[in-house]
Amino acid sequence: MAEAGCSNERVTNGELNEREKELDDGTGEKKEFVAPAVGMEFESYDDAYNYYNCYAKEVGFRVRVKNSWFKRNSREKYGAVLCCSSQGFKRIKDVNRLRKETRTGCPAMVRMRLADSKRWRVLEVMLEHNHSLGVKKYRPVKKVSTGNKRKSLSSSDAEGRTIKLYRALVIDSEGNGKSSLNARDVMNSSEHPDQLNLKRGDAQAIYNYFCRMQLTNPNFFYLMDLNDEGHLRNVFWVDARSRVSCGYFGDVVYIDNTYLLSKFEIPLVAFVGMNHHSHSVLLGCGLLAGETTESYIWLFKAWITCMSGCSPQTIITDRCRTLQDAIAEAFPRAHHCFGLSHIMKRVPEKLGGLRHYDALKKTFMKAVYDTLKVIEFEAAWGFMVQRFGVGNHEWLQSLYEDRVRWVPVYLKDTVFAGMSAARPGEILNPFFERYVHKQTPLKEFLDKFELALQKKHKEETLADIESRTVSPALKTRCSFELQLSKLYSKEIFKKFQFEVEEMYSCFSTTQIHADGPIIIFLVKERVMGESSRREIRDYEVLYNRTAGEVRCICSCFNFYGYLCRHALCVLNFNGVEEIPCKYVLPRWKKDYKRLYIPDHSSNDVDSTDHRKRFNQLYSSALQVVEEGVISLEHYSVALEAFEESLNRVREVEEKQA
Repeated sequence: MAEAGCSNERVTNGELNEREKELDDGTGEKKEFVAPAVGMEFESYDDAYNYYNCYAKEVGFRVRVKNSWFKRNSREKYGAVLCCSSQGFKRIKDVNRLRKETRTGCPAMVRMRLADSKRWRVLEVMLEHNHSLGVKKYRPVKKVSTGNKRKSLSSSDAEGRTIKLYRALVIDSEGNGKSSLNARDVMNSSEHPDQLNLKRGDAQAIYNYFCRMQLTNPNFFYLMDLNDEGHLRNVFWVDARSRVSCGYFGDVVYIDNTYLLSKFEIPLVAFVGMNHHSHSVLLGCGLLAGETTESYIWLFKAWITCMSGCSPQTIITDRCRTLQDAIAEAFPRAHHCFGLSHIMKRVPEKLGGLRHYDALKKTFMKAVYDTLKVIEFEAAWGFMVQRFGVGNHEWLQSLYEDRVRWVPVYLKDTVFAGMSAARPGEILNPFFERYVHKQTPLKEFLDKFELALQKKHKEETLADIESRTVSPALKTRCSFELQLSKLYSKEIFKKFQFEVEEMYSCFSTTQIHADGPIIIFLVKERVMGESSRREIRDYEVLYNRTAGEVRCICSCFNFYGYLCRHALCVLNFNGVEEIPCKYVLPRWKKDYKRLYIPDHSSNDVDSTDHRKRFNQLYSSALQVVEEGVISLEHYSVALEAFEESLNRVREVEEKQA
């Protein structure tokens, strides 16, 4: 057993009383230093050793290497125990030597091992000492290991990594900044644009949450980004269920930066999707130092890493130039759109002071919502500008320049899966709307975060059970309604059922053009117009009998994921009794998560990619867990299946032995 001395200047002993310790560097500033914990991971053995060595200096003891284990052939180190230098006792033959006895059988130690991920993981920790400790002396984090700072995340070197906890969390509890007397508790972001706005104790709250989640949530993933001084700048995390949801519902993503733009206490950015019950689902979270392109790019690449490199088809955001630039770089193949509801929410603020505001607003909304062709929108917009004299209005000018990203008539070929908010009154609500207000502190948010996810998961589980066990009541004799009542979840079926009912407001279906198998029909519908008067509107529907394709000019299918009343009328007119399978989206089916496991094909799994194998197995197991809690009978069957599977896996290992 080799004894290891400190590589830097040795310091006198201190005393460890608690996990969160306040340290003084001589300038009067308080620091936080994180004690070792099970689940910590390090990029190398040297990183782990240097961390424990410097932690020992802060607390006031010296470190020895008690044990080391090496692979027989390569001599590569794969395990070690680091302990206090007072561990153990003198050997019997050394008792009579004049040198003073310093060993006390101290139990303080950390045991770590090289994990399959090629990182060193802490497996066991003892913090208590049985002897007195000396005076603590703080050393700047950059002296721990300056060569190991994480400056930014790239797709090549960040994949599958967990950032070194000890470097990320040795942070000033007051933001590493000089605070004025009027703002001692809160760091001013404008003065510190390159580091996260943290209050006293926030760093420890983040650390506690991440440690707890790593121990209780096997597929929990997080990354941290440090600036050049080693201060925490950006954070990203996603729990196990959200990672699984990414595979199911990550095709269309709403990136919600409401809290960051509105200067909330917590600079939160959330990745949100929509599940098969039309409920919002969380796909990841981040805390950013500021609204910079670099911070957004780091966050997006961190999310791509947890998604195993997959990219969404469509991304919806607020109008923000820095966000737009970052998405163009991180998601070059995705269709980036601006949330229409966000723009409509700003209409009173931006236009409220103008003359004839009410008439202007009505004309604006009519141009956006009621036009079916680009030429119609351009004419309606031009009429609005000319009538109200708003040609030089800066906000309206900028909206017009960005029209292809938010006006529905330009987005008909974009898949939204129900997140388009393309109809009046539809909005994209923040995921944490009922849990976070402007002054919510970070520590309170982390507690509410788990409650919010638990509530959302419970809602989804109950909706799953209801969709599978309760048959919806039919309201018509239409075969389309009967067909999808057997397939779709309750909430999605209700939306489709409304379209079936509204087929009866369409009173005429007429062929107006034919070109080989492609026929264009005109469907007339009575709609509610101004002053609650009924108006007749014309909808063109393209139908290809040979290819089984139907497409309405309203583009309901791309916006919401199911066929509209106009397309259904054309199918019915042509004697079609079942909706073609291409228009029955699997993501809306009541048993979607039973039928579809993301990346489940074993042929696609790289035999050396441990992380991908883990993700796929975890996704499969989570299905069994979710359905196993429905009843005691379900639980017994699931438990028996797990035990049987474990025995079969162990048989493989025994055969290879």
